[in-house]
Amino acid sequence: MAAENTETIPGWASWLAMDADGQWWCYEAEPHQHDTGWYENEVGRCLKLNDFNRVSGRGWRDSLQPINRCQQGS
Repeated sequence: MAAENTETIPGWASWLAMDADGQWWCYEAEPHQHDTGWYENEVGRCLKLNDFNRVSGRGWRDSLQPINRCQQGS
């Protein structure tokens, strides 16, 4: 599963994940999973990505992915 609009991801972000409601987030440090989504692990920043297309939350548990800087053009 891949998210769209990678140009909206800040340079500090290293991880991308979708919650059960279809909302995408980016994280500075690898997040932890809880019952309906992901949460920051208290050592990094996180940001709700409002410009990302919301998709069905189906499969959200498999959505955690590292951000590929080459793909971003950074």
